[in-house]
Amino acid sequence: MDSNEIRKRFLAFFEKRGHAIIPSASLLPENDPSVLFNTAGMQPLVPYLMGQKHPQGTRLANFQKCVRTGDIDEVGDNTHLTFFEMMGNWSLGDYFKEEAIQWSFELLTSKEEGFGLDPSRLYITCFEGDDNAPKDEESATIWTKIFEKEGLNAEERIFFLPAESNWWSPGDNGPCGPDTEMFYDLTKEGLNIKNKEDFLKADDSQEVVEIWNDVFMEYKKENGKVVGKLENKNVDTGSGFERVTTVLQGKQSIFETDLFVPILEKIKELSSDYKEKEARIIADHIRAASFMISDGALPSNTDQGYVLRRLLRRAIRFADNIGMPENALLQLMPVIIDKYGSHYTNLNIENISNIIGDEENKFRKTLKEGLKETKDYVMKAEKGDFKVIPGKVAFKLFSTFGFPLELTKEIANESGVDVDEKEFNEEFEKHQEQSRTASAGKFKGGLAGHGEMETKYHTATHLLHAALREVLGEHVFQKGSNITAERLRFDFSHPDKMTDEEKTKVEDWINEKIDMGLSVTRQEMSFDEAKGLGAMGLFEDKYGDKVSVYSIGNEPNEICSRELCGGPHVVSIKDLGKFKIKKEEATSAGVRRIKAVLEE
Repeated sequence: MDSNEIRKRFLAFFEKRGHAIIPSASLLPENDPSVLFNTAGMQPLVPYLMGQKHPQGTRLANFQKCVRTGDIDEVGDNTHLTFFEMMGNWSLGDYFKEEAIQWSFELLTSKEEGFGLDPSRLYITCFEGDDNAPKDEESATIWTKIFEKEGLNAEERIFFLPAESNWWSPGDNGPCGPDTEMFYDLTKEGLNIKNKEDFLKADDSQEVVEIWNDVFMEYKKENGKVVGKLENKNVDTGSGFERVTTVLQGKQSIFETDLFVPILEKIKELSSDYKEKEARIIADHIRAASFMISDGALPSNTDQGYVLRRLLRRAIRFADNIGMPENALLQLMPVIIDKYGSHYTNLNIENISNIIGDEENKFRKTLKEGLKETKDYVMKAEKGDFKVIPGKVAFKLFSTFGFPLELTKEIANESGVDVDEKEFNEEFEKHQEQSRTASAGKFKGGLAGHGEMETKYHTATHLLHAALREVLGEHVFQKGSNITAERLRFDFSHPDKMTDEEKTKVEDWINEKIDMGLSVTRQEMSFDEAKGLGAMGLFEDKYGDKVSVYSIGNEPNEICSRELCGGPHVVSIKDLGKFKIKKEEATSAGVRRIKAVLEE
């Protein structure tokens, strides 16, 4: 079963069971300043899991684009990736354990509608209970009935495990609850598991792998503690698309599936000294970079741009190591677009290729000199009594030559030399480059609450978008945004640097609206109706048939902003404060960036 068939079967299965098929949200979170990228399928849906009504209803299913960079150094083995897709179905206060578990089993084992896996190779774990919540006997009972119907001994297939294995929480705050996980026996002969010890041993040796997961979100966590139950019981189910594809295609590695084989074959064709691990890293990094760029990320020295730059520069370095010509990475783009373009229509080969090509050219200008200087320091360290490159040196390589810290570490580590990361980070702070990346060790992740200031800034971005179109023209469209409790950052299409007069006009337009105390209203309507009203939206292919439209204005004929959005927003803009532009700069050809604050 190829990956396209798996995708098609999954969506059809849940659509038949009353689920609205919703598009993936952007990789760049719109309402969550605590993370650089969406890292799980549930992340963009947090407002709805906490009680907000979803315009598409109470049953949803989708593929969500995700990026995780915590294990970047492990990429190239059989399982680790930076970009991946989470496939999942959702119940927002609708069905609960009985239906979720039954449908999970049917999806995995049905030959007609599902994936056709062997029920006798399935093993299940459930939550054993602790001070936060009782033992999940209900899920175990449902599974017992399913296995008995299949003529299988449930006692040898269902095992209770502690919270570290069978409790899901997004961090210290948000919806949480017990889960039940499904594992599949990958061995040729089939295992003879009789008890929990046998199962744990098989899990440790990867003879069984997790294939599906049902999370039952009925609790709420605040500051690390479960404080009560949610208003609605929700279900979050799913698994990694790449992992499911690996199992269904009978492969031992993600990179042996049809999601990667065409990319690896192209890399092999282009290289003069092909090495499998390096090729896998290149394939992963370029695939991830393509999706990041298509969702609005641009190479830079901070935030999402830092992660993107690191991936691209690692890919370039490994491409050089296996003898690929300069700019050969661009020849991988048609292969990636061919695999994903029909499902993700915002993958624009010209835009992605231009940005990757520009970044490679920039990197090559400094690579030769930077590599020489890095190796000089490594040689000095090897000759001396120390085995550590000073952090100040590493920072100079970063600020002068564009070398990510991780690249300097990789080159140094190849000669058994370390880098003083503590001193590097101190230098980083001194120069006020606040990189919040997971790979730099400064970012722990977790889902943010919708704080008061974030909510204000989110509404302010709508006003800014409208003001820019009013002052600069209707060619202005949002290209991305990032919001914290301290400021907003807004990227938009515009060919020229803004004049001081234009910036003042934008500020005055926004502050005039704030002084008017205009109200913010939310409506649900079809996507076509929203477009007919002139509502603005960022990535068109991320919206479903029904959408939430937020309008700013007291009367229908006084609407100054109307956008498709998931919120959150203030009820009235009167308390936003005074809007002030702090910086306006270029981020790439034809794209400008504004950083602004709300002052009391």
